[in-house]
Amino acid sequence: MAAKTLSPASRPILALSRFTGIHHPTTSTRSQPSVQLRPLDRRRIRPLYTYGYMQSKALVYSSYGEPRDKLQLHTYSISPPTRTSITLRMLAAPINPADVNQIQGSYPNKPPLGTALGTSQPSAVGGNEGVAEVLATGGDCKTVGKGDWVIMKRTGMGTWRTHMQVDEGEVMKIQNKAGLSALQVGTVSVNPVTAYRMVKDYVDWSAFGLRDKEEWLIQNGANSGVGRAAIQFAKQWGIKSLNVIRERPGWQALKAELEDLGATKVVTESTLLEGSFKDQVAEWTKSGREPIRLGLNCVGGKNATALAKLLSPDAQMVTYGAMSKQPTLLPTGLLIFNNITFSGFWVSKWGDRHAREKEQTVQDILNMMRQGSFKDIPVQELRWDLGTKEEQLKEAVQGTLEGYRKGKGVFLFGET
Repeated sequence: MAAKTLSPASRPILALSRFTGIHHPTTSTRSQPSVQLRPLDRRRIRPLYTYGYMQSKALVYSSYGEPRDKLQLHTYSISPPTRTSITLRMLAAPINPADVNQIQGSYPNKPPLGTALGTSQPSAVGGNEGVAEVLATGGDCKTVGKGDWVIMKRTGMGTWRTHMQVDEGEVMKIQNKAGLSALQVGTVSVNPVTAYRMVKDYVDWSAFGLRDKEEWLIQNGANSGVGRAAIQFAKQWGIKSLNVIRERPGWQALKAELEDLGATKVVTESTLLEGSFKDQVAEWTKSGREPIRLGLNCVGGKNATALAKLLSPDAQMVTYGAMSKQPTLLPTGLLIFNNITFSGFWVSKWGDRHAREKEQTVQDILNMMRQGSFKDIPVQELRWDLGTKEEQLKEAVQGTLEGYRKGKGVFLFGET
C-alpha cells in the first residue's frame, strides 16, 4: 500500500518546528562534514506522530546517473495503517552494488518511478535489502504484529528510508529474532542466500560417493559477501574451497582471514593466471581424484576463463556477477570434451519464483548465525539519525564505488 501524502491545503500545523517545510525534497548546497561511523545505539526509538501522521525521510532519485548527483533526501507523511497495511521503521539497510547500479541505470531490474511519496517528479527510493520493525498494523493483519522484525520479500521496495508502509504480504516475518542483531538480519537476504543456493543447488555432492572433504569448489571474488558466505557453507557441508582474491596491499592478512573462515586454499589472481598454477592445483586435488565440481564466478574476463579451465569434467560453473565488466570467454573444448555446464544465477529472480524456499533459506542461515557457525561480513556502519545530512548519505552511497573498503556499507537507523 502506498503511503499517503498530505496536500499543502490539508496538512496540519506541526506542533514542533523541527519538521517545518519537510514535504519537499531538498538538496544542500553547503559542504558537509565527512561521514561519521560509530556503533549502533541500541535504544528503542519511537517516531514522532503529528495528528496521527508519521514523518519519514527517504533517499530518492528521479533520473539515472551517479548517486552523489541524483540522490535527494525527501521528507513525506505516512498515514495510519488500515486493513492489511503495516507501518515499519527501518533498522538496518545495506548499500549493495546492485543498488548503485539501479541508480546508474545499468541494472536490468529497475523500480518504477512514481509520485506516491509526493515528490515533485516521478521518483524511486533507493535500496533493496534491509530489516524493519513493525510499528503499527491495520485491523485485518494476520501474519505480523507490533514489534516483529521483517525483511522484504522482493527487490525494488526501497529500503533507504526511515519509515515505510506496505502490505503485510510484501514482507517476511523473522520467526525468532532472539540472539540476532539488526545488522545480521538486515544483510541476510542477498549475499548469504546467493551463496547458499549456488553451493547447494547446482551440484549433487553425494553423486560420486566420495567422503567429506574429497570434493572442491573454486571461486573468484572470494572476499566479497557472497564469497565469504560460500567459504563458510562449504566448510560446514564438507567441501574444500579454492579461493581467488585480488592482489592488494596486505593481501596476506586477508588470506589468513579467509582461512580462518574455513577456506582451504587462497591465492591471488596473478597466481591463478600463471601457466604453472594448474600443476599446483593437481597436487592439491591429488591429480584430480578430488574433483573440482563447482566454480563460482563474479568477475568475468581472463579471471573467469582461467578458473573454468581448472574445473573437473562434468563440473558446473555458475556466474552471478561481472565485476571486471569484461566478457567471459570459454574455450570450446570445455563444452565438448569436458562437458562443463555454464549457468547464471540471479538471486532476485530466484527469490520471486521460490518464495517458500527463500524463507526457509533465510531461516537456516539465521539459525547458523545464532549458533555462531556463520560469521558476519565486515561492515562499514553509517548512522542515520534525525539530523543526518543529505550529503553524508549521498557520499556514503557513492563511496561504495571507490577503491578498497573495509566492509560493506550499511545504514543503521537511530533516532529518526
